[in-house]
Formats: sequence, C-alpha cells, structure tokens
Amino acid sequence: MTAPLPPRDVRRGLARHDVPEPLRNDVRVLGEFLGRVLRESVGQDLLDDVEHLRELAIRAHDEPDSDALEQAEALVAGLSLERAEQVARAFTCYFHLANTAEEYHRVRVLREREASLEPNDLAPDDSLPAAVERAREELGADAVRELVQRLEFRPVLTAHPTEARRRAVSNSIRRIAELVGERDIRSRGGMSIAENDRRLLAEIETLWRTAPLRAAKPTVLDEVRTVLNVFDSTLADVLPAVYRRLDDWLLGDEAGTQAPEARPFARLGSWIGGDRDGNPNVTAEVTRAAATLASEHALTALEASAVRTAAGLTLGTDMTPPSAELAALWQRQRLLSEEVTARVAGEAPNEPHRRVVLVLAERIAATRRRDADLAYGSPQELEADLLVVQRSLVEAGASRSAYGDLQRLLWQVQTFGFHLAELEVRQHSQVHESALADIEANGVDGTLEPRTLEVLDTFRALGTVQRRFGIAAARRYIVSFTQSAEHLAAVYRLAELAYGGPDDVPVIDAIPLFETFADLEASVDILEGALAIPQVQKRLAENGRRVEVMLGYSDSSKDVGPVSATLALDTAQQRITEWARKHDIVLTLFHGRGGALGRGGGPANRAVLAQPPGSVDGRFKLTEQGEVIFARYGDPVIAARHIEQVVAATLLASTPSVEQRNAAASERFADLAKQLDVASRTRFHELVKAEGFPQWFAEVTPLEEVGLLPIGSRPARRGLSVSSLDDLRAIPWVFSWSQARINLAGWYGLGTALDAVGDLDELRAAYAQWPLFTTMIDNVEMSLAKTDERIAARYLALADRPDLADKVLSEMVLTRRSVLAITDSDAVLSRRRILGRAVQLRSPYVDALSLLQLRALRGLRTGDATEQADDLRRLLLLTVNGVAAGVQNTG
Repeated sequence: MTAPLPPRDVRRGLARHDVPEPLRNDVRVLGEFLGRVLRESVGQDLLDDVEHLRELAIRAHDEPDSDALEQAEALVAGLSLERAEQVARAFTCYFHLANTAEEYHRVRVLREREASLEPNDLAPDDSLPAAVERAREELGADAVRELVQRLEFRPVLTAHPTEARRRAVSNSIRRIAELVGERDIRSRGGMSIAENDRRLLAEIETLWRTAPLRAAKPTVLDEVRTVLNVFDSTLADVLPAVYRRLDDWLLGDEAGTQAPEARPFARLGSWIGGDRDGNPNVTAEVTRAAATLASEHALTALEASAVRTAAGLTLGTDMTPPSAELAALWQRQRLLSEEVTARVAGEAPNEPHRRVVLVLAERIAATRRRDADLAYGSPQELEADLLVVQRSLVEAGASRSAYGDLQRLLWQVQTFGFHLAELEVRQHSQVHESALADIEANGVDGTLEPRTLEVLDTFRALGTVQRRFGIAAARRYIVSFTQSAEHLAAVYRLAELAYGGPDDVPVIDAIPLFETFADLEASVDILEGALAIPQVQKRLAENGRRVEVMLGYSDSSKDVGPVSATLALDTAQQRITEWARKHDIVLTLFHGRGGALGRGGGPANRAVLAQPPGSVDGRFKLTEQGEVIFARYGDPVIAARHIEQVVAATLLASTPSVEQRNAAASERFADLAKQLDVASRTRFHELVKAEGFPQWFAEVTPLEEVGLLPIGSRPARRGLSVSSLDDLRAIPWVFSWSQARINLAGWYGLGTALDAVGDLDELRAAYAQWPLFTTMIDNVEMSLAKTDERIAARYLALADRPDLADKVLSEMVLTRRSVLAITDSDAVLSRRRILGRAVQLRSPYVDALSLLQLRALRGLRTGDATEQADDLRRLLLLTVNGVAAGVQNTG
C-alpha cells in the first residue's frame, strides 16, 4: 500500500458514502501523494504503521462488535514515542489535505451552480436574490426597497484561541488548495499536469516537515496580522461583489447604468487588540497599534483599487468632457501638489477623469504615510471626491463607467473607511469597580494600581484612535458580566476621570454583555436603569436612539447547560425587543456566538431565521472567531456564499410570514419550553455541581494541556486552578470536551429533558413547527455525530469517578436515542447527506488520533513515565492539532 488512504479503500469507503467523483479523485491524489512523501521522508516502515492503525480504526468503526479497537489500542501502546509522534503527524496531515479537498469541492459546486443559471434565473432559495423576491411577494416592492436600504450585517472578528494551526501550516494548506484548483482547471482543459504533480508533492512535503506546534504563543499583534490577511485576500473584494450581485438583481437590465439601489450593508468589527477581558497582553499601546495596522491595510487596499479604477477610465475629453465640478476638483488637486498633478497630467493628458482618480490614489497613499500636505482628513472627503467623478461621468453620458469599477471603489470606501474594522473594547465589570475604588481611595493623581492606570490609558487610547481614524474606528465599549446599570455608568465615569472632565472625552457607547442565566433574567431591569444615565440619554439624542445589547452564548451555556441557555437567550431577546419597542429604541442584538455548538455555533443563517419576532429588524451582528473566520471567509467563493446566506436570512427574518411563524410557535410550545428548561437544567447541575467535578473534568480531558498549547494570546482561565468552573473560560471548556470525543457542552441535559416530556408526537410537532427547537435538535445531532461512546468511555476512565462517567455516558445514549426518535432517523445525520458523509469519513481517522492522545494522557496522569513527560506532552499537543483538524470544530 502506498498511501494513508489507498485507492482500493477509497473506492470502497467513499462509494458507500456517495462521494462525488471529482472529490473522490482529489482525495485519492492527495492521499497517494502524502503516502509517497511519508515513504520518501521517513521510510516504508512508517507508512506500514500508519496503514495498520488506519485499517484497524476503519474496522473498529465498521464492525463495532469486533476487537479491532482493542487491537488498535495495543498497536498504539507498542509504538515508540518518536514513532507515535510521526504517526500522529501523518494523520493530521491527512486531515488537512482532506479538508482542503472538501473545501475546494464546495467552491467547485458553487461555481458550477452559478454557471448553470440563466441570466434571469433565481439563485438557490437561501440566496439574497431569492430572499428579495420572497420579501417582495409579502411586503411589496416599496417596502422591500426600504428594508434593503437599512440592512446591516456586522461580523466582528475575534481572536479567541480556537485556531489550532500555526500560520505556517495555514499558508502551506492555502498553497495546496490553489494547486488543487489549478489541477482541476488543467485536467478539464487537457493540459499536462506533470508540473502540478511536482509542485503538489513539494507542498505536501513542506506541510509534512513544517513543525505543527508554535514555539511560543502568538502576540496580540500577530493575531491582528493573521486576520488582516483574510481582509487582504477575500473581504476587500468579496463585499463589493456581494453588493453588486444584489444590485444586479434589484435593477435588472438597468443595473450598471443608474445609481445603485444596493446600499453597502456590511461593517466589519474587531475585538483583536481591543478585547482585554482576562487578557493582560492587550494594553492601551497594543490597542493603538492594532488600529494603525488595520488602517494601513485598509488604505493599501483602497489605493490599489483606485489605481485599478483609474486604469479603466481612459475616456477622452472629446467623447467624455469633464463637468465644471470635476474641473474645479482638478484645480484644487493642483493647488495641493503641482508636482503630483504635473506627473499625472503627463500620464493622462486628455483623460480628465482618469487623472483625477490617479491623484485620489496618490492622496490615499499620502494618508497612509501621514503626509499632511496631501493626506485626506477623513474617508468622507475621499467619498465626496469620488462622487464628483461619478456625477461628471453621468453628466457626460458615460453611466456604465460611472457605476462600474468606480462604484466598487465607492462601496469599499463606505464599507471600510480608513479604519477597515471598528475596534471594539471589552473589559470585565469587576475591573472597572476595582479601578473606581482605587481612584476613590488614592485620587486620580495619586499612586494607583497598575491595572487602574491601564484602564485609564485605555480610554485615552480610544481618544487617540478616534482623532486619527474617526469616531467610527472605535466607539463601542463592551462591559463583560454587566449585572447592574452602575456597571455601564462606570464606563462613562472612568472616561471622564481619564480626561479630567466630560469635555474632551471621546464618543463612547457602553454596551452591556449579558452572559450568565441570572444576567439574562435581569437584562430588562438593567437596561431600564441605564436609561437614567445622562451620558446614555445624550448618546440616544445623537445617534437616532440606537442601542446595542450583547448576548453571551458561551458562559450562559456553561452556567445552566446548552438547552436552558438556548431557551433563556430566546426569552431574553423577546423581553429586550419589547423593551426597545416601548421606548422607541432602534435595537441591535449582538450575538456572541462561537464556532462550536456549545458556544452558540451552527449555521448562522438558520439561527437568524429562528430569532424572536422583531428582534432582527434588518440588523444582524455576531462574533466570528478563531477557525470560523478562515472557514467562512478564507476562500472568496465560500465567503460570498456565507455573506449572502446570512444577509438573506436577515432580510427574511423581518417578513410577516417568518415573524408570525416564530411568534405562533413560541406561544404554542411555551409549556414544552418550560419542561425542557427545568429538566435539562436540573440534569446539567447534577453533573457540574457534583463534588469534585472541576478536578474530574480536568483529569478526564486534556484541559490542562490545552492551556499549554500556544494557540492564542489569551490565558485559558481567569485564575490559576480549576477548583471552580467560574474561573474557566468557555472556550477551553468546549475545546476539552470535543478533544475527548464527548462534546458534552453541546448536548448534555437534552436527553433527560426530552425523556421527561415523554410525548413523542408533541416533540415531533415542535421539530416541524418551532424553528428554535428545530435548530437546537439539528445542532445537537451534528454534535452527537462527532462523539464516540467507546472512545469517550476511555477518556472518562482516566479518573476513578464511575458515578460521573456513568452520568455522561447514559445521557449521551439517551440524547442520541431521543433525537433519532424525533427526527425519525436510523442514524445521526442520515438525512443530511453531505455533512453526514464528511463526519462519517473522518471518524475512523479521528479515532486513531484519539487513541494516540489517550496513550499520552494515561502516561501523564499516572506519572509512570516521568522521565518521558515532555515527550508525552508533545505527543498530546500534536494530537490536539490533529483532532481539531479532524472534527473541524474546536472552541
């Protein structure tokens, strides 16, 4: 056998799961090439070990009653630690390659689907054009036009430590993906692919030989740079392309010949460099540096776009004379720099529109360099100049030039400004309380604690960012664990103390973050109290009575379990929406969703359509973190698809049919919701509040070792121990359960709750009619598909607490049985062919890595191999990377 996934088994296994032929071929080629690299790099004996373990894992998965899993465990136990590490790296490389093949196949399918559409055909049902048409049928053309005009999509990029790959590995994977795409095009065209083979083998060898673990934790600015790469490679171009697609549909044949109806609806946010809650590495200096880095990328992209736009404006004066307004703009440009305008005039002597845009490009570059003579003072000034060019072109009859690339540049300026993404600050309410107490005791000019000084410097940093990049660059200040209106008032008080009074304070919107069950319950009372804060009233008068409220999915789930958290969040949204309506407030709910199901993850578009009536109202804001950023926005085709789906759902969520359906379902199943809440929360608390649970959790999962993994700048816990779950961040809570193949954070308590209801017909009715319940069941099914009871039992046996282990395993069995009964399925994901295929194909290989991880954990837990502790820990961390790649879900 010559590859970790040889052709014979590929044909047998993939055929069983109905894998499309193009994807099958890509997986086969990549698997064969990896096998060749392993043999060339280490030797046939490594490939034999990988093959033997793989075959046993597949047999154990296909024949659960056999002793194949025990044989695989014995094989792993007999490997030297050096060989175990090599085997772990081989499986991890395979997952990276399989993921690459699957991602490219998604791109292939999306492109083929687009190519098959006729010009006036509707795209798929979840596309933006289809959503517009459906909304028109319900609301009429004028109402839909108004709704489209006020659409808002606000993804906020965060750097939570859930991207387990180091950047060098991600870059290698990206190059492999490009070669897979190139191979696809060449094979269709009949060209020789020998060169592609050679380059693919070289890249796979690089992937194999690249150390998978970082030598040190990334700095905050490293995290900023990593995410800015996504802007450079996709978002800078994708968002204008999505606007264009919407405008093409809205205007039909008139698209590109008149002013667009599509308004730029996306605004990026970022917590990277602003989120200091529990992360001492985020300082005021880092915040300023993060804003500067983002601005450099935004201005670089705008400059390149302006140059490209100018290149297409070779319209001569004879056919396209400039307007008087454009001529006046050119004269103003000449006064700014005779040298620049003389050079540009020489390049475009008879092309007035082109030469003006070339000078605009020079001014954008000067803004980046901070050249005061030429720099723009604000993006609004640049936008005004671009509109002058556009009006001149329209006046001269060149409408298509006016609304072509020039419109794309305008959309970019309107979307990204000079700051790219609004930098949002987040800090814990207790930090503010401590700072105020410190200042009260010692005076603002006295000897203050370092953390108090840092709090004050943060507000000064906000002022610096606003002065340089504009108010839109940084005005949101999120207060973690907001438990009273005073926690919001403290933000404004500290800002005034930092500046010596209210006059010079930067513009700040203090945003409550309701995270725990109790905080969600008290949310409306807290918001009511916030209306009495003078600074809040001032902001309402200035911003059109707009208020933002953030909802935390992570800690609420860790607090009361996934079922009760889901229901509590839904109820809180209903109550907050009613509060906003009562006070004539334009409400934006900010969803702090993670990538994992235990942190509110799952398909975002389906989640939007399940929201309570009136809670969306054309606006959707959510966090996009860690590996999710790269999964959703790393490829331009997939990014455009994701953005369209979410925005389409945001539009449809405001239609009468969706609002009426959700309202009726909420009323119809209110009693069922109460039953589910009480039963699931009781079951969850029986587990997590059991004596010694935190220590047991740390022992049966790689929690401690995850804390050692250098995958993010943020510490894994707020304290120094796991004596209390309150000190543990939600991310390692979810990450650790997923590594142990249990995924407890995504489903625990649901089985007991469903069993307590006992009425299968009622539960099936809820699944058919109640979108919130449908989404919850489907997400739990996805989570269960990535669990394995036999592997889980081995992790749970690492500690001598059979009572807790039995609770987990029995609840897993009960939840799976109940979900299958409700969905009327024989196996999890049997109705979701594509997702089910992906999970089932990966499971045996994840099992192999889990067995390697278990070997390392046993050695570390028993202490029998103290002299090998470092090697065991390294093996464990390598498997963490591999399992994360295999289940495609970390934190």
